[in-house]
Amino acid sequence: GRSRSRSRSRSRNRSRSRSRDKDDVRNPGNNLYVTGLSTRTQETDLEKFFSKEGKVKDCRVVIDPRTKESRGFAFVTMENVEDARRCIKYLHRTVLEGRLISVAKV
Repeated sequence: GRSRSRSRSRSRNRSRSRSRDKDDVRNPGNNLYVTGLSTRTQETDLEKFFSKEGKVKDCRVVIDPRTKESRGFAFVTMENVEDARRCIKYLHRTVLEGRLISVAKV
């Protein structure tokens, strides 16, 4: 019985790393890494802010699992690379809710 449990955990690890690879492939340059956020900044605030420069497909503020507070950074996925480039060009080092934010390609 011991060998069976070992193989099960190994396959679980394999599937986890495979999904991570898929994320890398899926980023054709329209995925942005946003830092310097206020802990109060919500995904809806980010979406509004970034939609000034293009169509926002997805917004994820990274939350600290222990405190349930924003960790001050987020990932924003734009509709296409052009929109993402515009966001980097015009929104990098601008102020959102009193905080100077950075916008970079993931």
